[in-house]
Amino acid sequence: MHIAFIGLGNMGGPMALNLHKAGYSVRGFDLSKPACDKLAAEGLVIAPSAAEAAQGAAVVISMLPASPHVEALFLGDGRAPGLLAALSAGTLVIDSSTIAAATSRKVAEAAAARQIDFIDAPVSGGTGGAIAGTLTFMVGGEAAALERARPLLEKMGSNIFHAGAVGAGQTAKICNNMLLGILMAGTSEAIALGVANGLDPKVLSEIMRRSSGGNWALEKYNPWPGVMENAPASKGYAGGFGTDLMLKDLGLAQENATAVKAATPLGGLVRGLYAAHSLAGYGAQDFSSIIKLVAKG
Repeated sequence: MHIAFIGLGNMGGPMALNLHKAGYSVRGFDLSKPACDKLAAEGLVIAPSAAEAAQGAAVVISMLPASPHVEALFLGDGRAPGLLAALSAGTLVIDSSTIAAATSRKVAEAAAARQIDFIDAPVSGGTGGAIAGTLTFMVGGEAAALERARPLLEKMGSNIFHAGAVGAGQTAKICNNMLLGILMAGTSEAIALGVANGLDPKVLSEIMRRSSGGNWALEKYNPWPGVMENAPASKGYAGGFGTDLMLKDLGLAQENATAVKAATPLGGLVRGLYAAHSLAGYGAQDFSSIIKLVAKG
């Protein structure tokens, strides 16, 4: 079975590589030449365009930054037709981007008109989970389409949840990432407060990790440099999940909250913190760099 994988960045690259290592025939494409070169060195076949990557594919997987990129890829951008026009009936499309639920539904409707199965399957687990193949998939779409996708998802993740109809995966993802943004900001404040009082950040982090303040940031993704060897904080906040991507997801959460009249005061506050952090020049750094907003010196 030939698989096309569009978007080979920090998350998509390792995901595509895991499918390749599992023995699938994968042809990838990304607008970034360095990203393509890195995967090519690992043995992944790189196509010169998204259309050529998808030629003859039974499954197309996309991992793109935002809604406009997904729309342009599948529906076209006014200058060129979208990928759906070139796919055969019966093709399965798995979009693992984090985008607006309305965009997922729009693409799914166009796909259905061409007898193409579509599921939104955003992920959680960070770059470490992408590399290890332990991601969590939050899936929206028909149960039958999910079952078609499941063997592939299982090669990239260890947790697969069917959240509901198309768009439900995206809704679950923005809820999760809103909470993640809040937890990272709160964890950063707590560590910075302790350090300002002379505590060792490693000792304090372990105390909180084993106490009622324990959370994913303390377990897997500590924001203080040197506390966790493999966390982005210990690598100059390089790689990982960028501040601007977190800001985008927090914006999606607030747009959705407005649409359904939900109260998300902490979500709105943390979006403002990440917006200020991005404006200060940290948009390309990992989102855990939010600690720079509150740490002394």
